[in-house]
Amino acid sequence: MRKHWIDNLRWVTVLLVLLYHVIYFYNNKGVFGGVGGFSDGPQYQDVLMYVLYPWFMPLLFLLAGVSARYSLEKHSAKEWFRSRTLKLLVPATIGLFVFQWMTGYFNTLVARQTELASLTQPALYFLWVVSGTGPLWFIQDLWLFSLLLLLIRKIIPTSNTSRENGKCRFANANKFLIVWIVLLGILFWLGEQTLIRNPRPESADGLYNLYKPLFYLIPFLMGYFIFSRDEVQETVKKFWIPLMACAVASGIALIVTTWGENNTTPEYLGSPLNCLYGWLMCLATMGWFNARFDRTNVFASYMTRSSFGLYIVHYLVIASIGSMMFYYTQLPPVAMYIILTIAVFTLSPLLYEGLRRIPFVRWCVFGEKYKKNISLQAVS
Repeated sequence: MRKHWIDNLRWVTVLLVLLYHVIYFYNNKGVFGGVGGFSDGPQYQDVLMYVLYPWFMPLLFLLAGVSARYSLEKHSAKEWFRSRTLKLLVPATIGLFVFQWMTGYFNTLVARQTELASLTQPALYFLWVVSGTGPLWFIQDLWLFSLLLLLIRKIIPTSNTSRENGKCRFANANKFLIVWIVLLGILFWLGEQTLIRNPRPESADGLYNLYKPLFYLIPFLMGYFIFSRDEVQETVKKFWIPLMACAVASGIALIVTTWGENNTTPEYLGSPLNCLYGWLMCLATMGWFNARFDRTNVFASYMTRSSFGLYIVHYLVIASIGSMMFYYTQLPPVAMYIILTIAVFTLSPLLYEGLRRIPFVRWCVFGEKYKKNISLQAVS
């Protein structure tokens, strides 16, 4: 039976990513990307970055690991990886040349008037392609993790039988299972320690810290091997209220003690309090949605189908409208935030629905054939 709470949590998290990027685009905390803040003073709206960044991307990788387990129980490894390559690698490579270069165009808007002014048009286009990767680092990481998972499965075979045996072992430790689940946060903390603490400006260190492959691999594998198990999900569901209370308390403590800092630096991300808050929020949101939102309706079904596409196209809306307002208008900041928020939540679905109706573009940008393979699409 389909677990609608996983679908619902995934698309709600994607919507939070859209909202996060609106705030991030105008932040003044020194976070890489965007166009900068409106002043050097406090921008209290930036608190949303402190609230969301520690957990929402790890959560997406964790859910991807759970979904991978379910899908591989129904499809062969060859089938599954072929679908992963189409859905993830095609948009993250070919899609850059067809669509995402436009995001790169706006990302380099200011630099083209100064240090990039001497570049030829072909050189600029390839620069736009690279700069347009933006949020697609997520699906590039996910494709790599899918490949690694198949290699790991060769070493550690998994099957429905082994899953049942694991269920018995977990059941015997059920009394203390929630303790062990919370203690998995140590792995979350260890993953953050793999970031490069002093990235060299003229190197790929910053790119590594953006992709964070070793860190994000941990929740992906935990999703596959641990959180795909019914008894683990039921335990987190049972304790979601105390988990959420502890998460909120640790989050408040984190924001109060670190307000004004760049919340994406390796030092910040690797701090015990940031890791505690991030891990507890992953657990609490999973338990909450399992307990309260394990159902669907017409809107939720649409969002389940379209959230991946919204993630793919949304940053062009933010980069284009956000840049034009910032550089070429005298609108007050509050107006820019309101306009950009409305734009990303209305124009992104329209853009997605328009592009997906063009067969070749649909394949390049969203990794979808003209006729979807529904069974594999549903568990992606």
